[in-house]
Formats: sequence, structure tokens, C-alpha cells
Amino acid sequence: MTEGRPELLKALHDEHAPALWRYVVSLTRDHALSEDVVQETLIRAWRTPRVLEEPAGARSWLFTVARNLVVDHWRSARSRHELPTDELPERVQSDQVDAALDSWAIADALLAITPEHRAVVVLAHYGGHTVADIAERLGVPPGTVKSRLHYGLRALRLALQERGVTRP
Repeated sequence: MTEGRPELLKALHDEHAPALWRYVVSLTRDHALSEDVVQETLIRAWRTPRVLEEPAGARSWLFTVARNLVVDHWRSARSRHELPTDELPERVQSDQVDAALDSWAIADALLAITPEHRAVVVLAHYGGHTVADIAERLGVPPGTVKSRLHYGLRALRLALQERGVTRP
């Protein structure tokens, strides 16, 4: 357990707390509430040993927990202060936080697979290249590209599962 290792929580706090606080302030526009949310997020990290012991995926976990705490606060009865208005609200814009956290998690997982597999996966799925194009670019036979793509995707799926992004 992490009770005997406060240095892990301190390191997590020192590395992520300022960015986490800025993120929560951008969601709430309330500095005091943001401090409370960051504190509660770090307490939950303290109670979740895998977060402290695996710092690679900690940032996305922390941001997700903080966002959920903000949403829970907004849904609670104490924060419902509905005021009538004569003006229409601004147009709703989609929240890009989930997409940003997903891209961070995928980038982190891509770093966990071998460079050969990563190159093929990135060229195929993000570059939109065909097997023949990739084979020509990398100077390897098409069969090798297919094999690397198969095993690279398999390794990427495993890396994402280890980070709690997908289910087994």
C-alpha cells in the first residue's frame, strides 16, 4: 500500500497539481472550489495505489477524476442556483476534454510498443497509408508490414488495457 510512501503522493502533487488546478478553474471559474476538487482528486489518488505506483497513466486518471468531481458538484442540490433570464444562453459547444484525454492515453500507449510496430501503426492508422506504401517507405516486405501491424495493434490494445482505457 501507499500509506508508508508519502513521497509518491508528493511527487504526483508536484508534477500534476498546478495543471490540474488550472484545468478545474477553467471548468468552474471558482478558485476555492478548484482547490477543493484538486485536493479531493489527490486524496482519491492516495487511496488508489496503482495511480501512485504507475505514474505513466496518472495524469489522465487525475484529470478524469477531477472532471467527474466537478460534474458531481454541478449535479448536487447545493449547486443548483437557477436564475431566470431574458437572454438566450450561448450556443452549446462540445467538450473536447475527453478527446484530449483519449489522445494523451493513446500517445502514452504508443510509446509502450516497439518502434517498429509503432511506425507501422502510425503510418497505417494515422497516416492512412496502404501496406504497399508503408513497405516502400520502411524498406521492408509487405508481409512484414502486415505482421508488424497485426502484432503492433495487439500490443497497443494490451497497453491501453493496462492503463485502464479499454476492457480486456
